[in-house]
Amino acid sequence: MKILLVCAGGMSTSILMKKMEAYWKEVGEELEIKAVGLSEYQDVYQKYDIVMVGPQVSYRLKEIKENTGLPCSAIQSFDYAIANCPNIMKLAKKLYDEKK
Repeated sequence: MKILLVCAGGMSTSILMKKMEAYWKEVGEELEIKAVGLSEYQDVYQKYDIVMVGPQVSYRLKEIKENTGLPCSAIQSFDYAIANCPNIMKLAKKLYDEKK
């Protein structure tokens, strides 16, 4: 699965990205993930299966969906704040199933 994480500047999602990579590896799942800011996602989204956005930019979700044509969702604030990787993985798999 190839996930593009989008937040305001790419900083907070970079922290989450590292935790997600470790969790996916721990449970034996394939994962390619990249964290970018709002200004960058349009340059790279073509390489990804789904887009997940941080809660701080969830107001841009509709625009991101329209621009990418990919399954997109905002990560719940609490899951994002504590890097609840099991819940984030469930959301990612749900989005990935929409792409099929």
